[in-house]
Amino acid sequence: MPITTIGTFSVQRLQILDEKGNVDKALEPKLSNDILKKIYYQMISSRAFDDKCINLQRQGKIGTYAPVRGHEAVQIGTAFALESKDWLFTTYRDSAVLMARGLPASQLIQYWAGNEAGNDTSSERNNFPIAIAVGTQLSHAVGAGYAFKLRGERCATAVLFGDGATSEGDSHDAFNFAGVLKTPTVFICENNQFAISVPRKCQTAANTIVQKSIAYGIKGIQVDGNDALAVYKAVKDALENARAGNGPTLIECETFRMGQHTTSDDPTRYMPKELLEEWKKRDPIIRFEGYLKSKGILNDNEIKNLKEMAEREIKNAVEKGLTEMQILPSDIFKYTFAEMPKCIEKQMREMEETIKLKNG
Repeated sequence: MPITTIGTFSVQRLQILDEKGNVDKALEPKLSNDILKKIYYQMISSRAFDDKCINLQRQGKIGTYAPVRGHEAVQIGTAFALESKDWLFTTYRDSAVLMARGLPASQLIQYWAGNEAGNDTSSERNNFPIAIAVGTQLSHAVGAGYAFKLRGERCATAVLFGDGATSEGDSHDAFNFAGVLKTPTVFICENNQFAISVPRKCQTAANTIVQKSIAYGIKGIQVDGNDALAVYKAVKDALENARAGNGPTLIECETFRMGQHTTSDDPTRYMPKELLEEWKKRDPIIRFEGYLKSKGILNDNEIKNLKEMAEREIKNAVEKGLTEMQILPSDIFKYTFAEMPKCIEKQMREMEETIKLKNG
């Protein structure tokens, strides 16, 4: 029998703003000037929070921090596409989307300073606790989405993860289950080109990450991840598709980590300087500024004032969070089980008594 072709496959790529902020009017989302200004303010607030946290880590006031710089369009575009009823699953580099979705900077800085109260991201909002283990949050998002489907609830789950997570078995399990069970899950890959020091080309022989969606029978699209409007549109369309019962979508957002993996990292040892300089020309904030100025929404003086306002608000919020923070040794026992086992409770009491004796 002759060899036959089963089918041909291709992936689409979405870009609405070019590097200078020029817009494709045919694809431009219908967002009010007020919403566009809010998107911009959240982007510059994220960068102000980044700068503040890096300084605090250098001063020894927090242990470590994973910068967002370069990811602002992915995270803020996602935040504005979500509805309040949707559930969000994040990783350690997602401070921007959490703040844009209502988590106070004062609480988020407590998380980075080691206060467990800072990880209570779900209070008054549907944010799952931050995942540190790479890739685990994908399965959580699929499981929650399946629960919503079984209950007949018209809401979706959205999960953010890096390109490095697609090299973990958890991601393949999640894609497969989501495809088979048609869960209302939107997978948003923040492809920043490096998994710590490992470049994307050393992680997979595939030309793109989004083409992996084909193998699992789910929708997929690649997006310019430094284009906030493209991310917003892609995520919004995918969420609406999920809520309508049409299953999951994988969105690959091509962006770049314009800094360290964390504050303990030295990217100059593996990241070519020329590559970083090239991506700096695609800075998502500068691109969005150009777009807003071209539409007459903001001018240079207004942008300057907004940046100063964002820096003040972040500075005050961070100081408030650190001032109000209280770290109790017993916290290490309290956040693993819904109901603390007797053996763990006994250990906690013994530790508390030991501390009392030590302090006299």
